Amino acid sequence: MASEYDYMFKLLILGDSGVGKSCFLLRFVDESFSLSHIPTIGIDYKTKIVELDNAKIKLQIWDTAGQERFKTITKTYYSGAMGIIVAYDCTRPESFDNVRSWVEIIKLHASEHIALVLIGNKSDIADSKVPEEMGENLARELGITFFPTSAKNNIRVNETVMHLAWEIYRRKLYEIIGNAANVRVGKGGKKKKSCCKN
Repeated sequence: MASEYDYMFKLLILGDSGVGKSCFLLRFVDESFSLSHIPTIGIDYKTKIVELDNAKIKLQIWDTAGQERFKTITKTYYSGAMGIIVAYDCTRPESFDNVRSWVEIIKLHASEHIALVLIGNKSDIADSKVPEEMGENLARELGITFFPTSAKNNIRVNETVMHLAWEIYRRKLYEIIGNAANVRVGKGGKKKKSCCKN
């Protein structure tokens, strides 16, 4: 029986507790929103299959509890992660200030080639205490893409995840093409690996 998907990408959502990570995930996977959402304890994940360039991609998205006491637990979940969404709450400046700390943790425990995006969640709230420009400037400094999002009003949620999925997919294709380019067919039909593979 043919597989229901071509690739599986493991993604993480990181950020302080209460920034809306679980609501963001619920909106993307189930297309729903709840104000009475129970805070995540430890780790939870959801999956969704999307299509990119005629390939079916199973996204396995892990939602981590942002409390300080759970950071040691979540370290093991960096293994195999291909992309990370770093989230802050536009109404809570301290969650924005902690973004750099989250990025430092990512550098310590995730692959150096991992794809990252930054989101400023709850961007629909009028009295935002973290202007959009601050998110844009920080993302530029970190060399990643920024999205102002709202799980409640479904603002740029799909766009964020699909952008990250596309980034991973492009890297996967480059990897496949690069591996194929390093294989040469010699005399007698024997395959030889290039000596110059990085």
